[in-house]
Amino acid sequence: MSSEPFQAPGVPADVPPSPDEGGIEVLPVMPLRGGTVVFPFAVVPLAVGQPRSIRLIDDVMRADRRLVFVAQNTDDVDLAGPDHVYRIGTIGVVHHLARAGEGTLQVVVQGIERVRILEFTGTEPYLQARVERAPERPADGPEGEALRRAVLELIAKLVAVIQLPQEFVAAAEALTDPLQLCYLVGAAMPLSGAQRQELLELDSVEAKLRKLIEFIQHEIAVRELGRKIAQETEQRLSKSQREYFLREQLRSIQKELGEGEGEELAELRRALDEAGLPPEARAEADRELERLALLPAGSPEQGIIRTYLDWLANLPWQKLSGSAIDIERARTVLDEDHYDLDKIKDRILDYLAVRKLRAERAAADGDGPDLPPTERAAAEPILCFVGPPGVGKTSLGQSIARALDRKFARVALGGVHDEAEIRGHRRTYIGAMPGRIIQALRQAGTRDPVIMLDEIDKVGSDWRGDPAAALLEVLDPAQNHRFTDTYLGVPFDLSAVLFIATANTLDTISPPLRDRMEVMQLSGYTEDEKLHIAERYLVPRQLRAHGLKPGEIVFEADALRHIIRRYTREAGVRGLEREIAGVVRRVARRVVEGEATPVTIDVAAVEQYLGRPRIPEDAFIRIDRPGIATGLAWTPAGGDVLQVEAAAMPAGEERLILTGQLGDVMRESVQAALTWVRSNAAKLGIDPNFFEHKAVHVHVPAGAVPKDGPSAGVTMATALVSLASGRPVRSDVAMTGEITLHGRVLPVGGIKEKVLAAHRAGIRTVILPKENERDTEDVPEEARKELRFVFVTDASEVIREALGEGAPGA
Repeated sequence: MSSEPFQAPGVPADVPPSPDEGGIEVLPVMPLRGGTVVFPFAVVPLAVGQPRSIRLIDDVMRADRRLVFVAQNTDDVDLAGPDHVYRIGTIGVVHHLARAGEGTLQVVVQGIERVRILEFTGTEPYLQARVERAPERPADGPEGEALRRAVLELIAKLVAVIQLPQEFVAAAEALTDPLQLCYLVGAAMPLSGAQRQELLELDSVEAKLRKLIEFIQHEIAVRELGRKIAQETEQRLSKSQREYFLREQLRSIQKELGEGEGEELAELRRALDEAGLPPEARAEADRELERLALLPAGSPEQGIIRTYLDWLANLPWQKLSGSAIDIERARTVLDEDHYDLDKIKDRILDYLAVRKLRAERAAADGDGPDLPPTERAAAEPILCFVGPPGVGKTSLGQSIARALDRKFARVALGGVHDEAEIRGHRRTYIGAMPGRIIQALRQAGTRDPVIMLDEIDKVGSDWRGDPAAALLEVLDPAQNHRFTDTYLGVPFDLSAVLFIATANTLDTISPPLRDRMEVMQLSGYTEDEKLHIAERYLVPRQLRAHGLKPGEIVFEADALRHIIRRYTREAGVRGLEREIAGVVRRVARRVVEGEATPVTIDVAAVEQYLGRPRIPEDAFIRIDRPGIATGLAWTPAGGDVLQVEAAAMPAGEERLILTGQLGDVMRESVQAALTWVRSNAAKLGIDPNFFEHKAVHVHVPAGAVPKDGPSAGVTMATALVSLASGRPVRSDVAMTGEITLHGRVLPVGGIKEKVLAAHRAGIRTVILPKENERDTEDVPEEARKELRFVFVTDASEVIREALGEGAPGA
């Protein structure tokens, strides 16, 4: 492998001899991409990265052979074939090779003479072709010498407009061979690959010289034109700068004379005057107005500042919409919009009464209604409605706004991960905007709207910040009177805003944020409540939505009960409304087709329109064998009924198998229940050796749904005792409660939701911890009348009630 330096144009002494007589031989071919052309006599550095090209170079270096360099006619293929290369190329040799790592070679090659590819003889492991010499016809006589001198004259001009060393002119003048001159200049000039290939393919030296003169003249013309354009642009910039200074002088003169500042800027100033900005915001607005007035026309900052000032001018700094609070009207509105929810309504009316009384007393004393920040938190808590979907959380907020005669705005927080969504973006960013709170205020157009922060439990956090932390400043009454949006950069008073939050569960709300809110639980509805809601709200709303008049469809009460029992089983009424809408749609089509009204909907019509019932008559599963117990669970969508199954099988060693996507807490409940059962086997009347040499398998169906919590402890224990005693658990009994190793039953949460789930499922007896007895007061009276509650303190009491007469330990 040679490492000799570049040589002057001409064939070096160690170049292998030319082809044999006839000028035809078979040589390897290297396609060149990117417009690279190797001229005869030229020394060119190449980077080789394709595996087949690397192998070609290695083979050529080992055999001290020549190879053919030929340009590709397209760069769209990685591995060029015979159809992707030109037929005129250059025989060359490799003078220097260096491995650059990562499968790349740096080589220096020199072209020797022009050849023509006659045919390709192979494509593997690299291209090989039969080639013949293709020497150019010489340019003899005065015409050739004249063309050579013309090229040299143009080269002198070219060096003046492009960055070529002065030594290049001397090197060109030293060449007496016109062909070498053509290839030297062609390799040095900034030509495209197609132009270089065109120069290589010309068969006579005279044609090459003429083409080269054409290329040089074109390059000189383009460079001179570019220089002229640059000079004119520089002159225009100087002119623009002079105009800018003159315009600034004119603006100063107009300001001294008290003349106008431009209609658009004056309109913006008037809008800011009418907005009633507080001192801090007005000072910032004036500063930005001064900046805007000084900016030259067409400055990119103009749009940014105008947008910012437009936000300041259109925010409701002083506008209030709420009328005097009328408690009786508020009660009427709440009763019109929502059935039952008496505790929720009473709390809302208490809240409104406090606001009314405080405003009246402050007016009588001659003071403003605002409290000091230290007292504001106690006077104006943030209401947070928590409950499963479809129980009316969002509509409650709309009713409060209507009762107060205020504007209503909803901010959906579900899936928000960016803190800037709450606080706003910095004005330095492209497309910056205020946060959602300020946007909601502008949408409402008043300073005292009712803003509902929907799905606050679904706020996330990632590398973009924690939106829940940003909400602390928004919701804290002690500090939201100076809420500063990052985009605005000035404080805005949010103390007059009535914030109402909604959530499906409290568990995912950060504790500091939850501490700022007063939680109001909205559980599910009973069957009678759903019936009244459907008759008073859902059916009339769907009639209006489908273009039907009141009375054109008459739903029988039994039909609505049938939908509630057999087509929906949910805490709220959203699914019920969808089913009612399905019936109304079918009837609307029949009315359009000419059927007479009114149309009466009975049970048969419901099944005709909605299809076969999806829920069995007895919603709970009949227990017909030992080892199964019915438990009650709480979910974000309301209460639910689940069954726990236990089975035992012979095994070499005792072990406990748990399936059903159980969480760590529930797994520990199973272990505690099994320990209690085995340690109290004699007392429970079961065989103490029942679990020896057996694998006990506990499974909770719906295995695709993750489950966790301690409230299934008594259910697990009941299922294990039923398995060991061979007695099935009563089908109409459901239970909940945490169990300890000594059999104590501890209280759990979500009692109302769990009891309502048992009532929906047709359960008749509910076993609850004794300490949860007071929680049943929140259960609707209708459900309490139809259910029998058994309050227990020890797991043995659960066993006696669940397994009935003759139960172990009874």
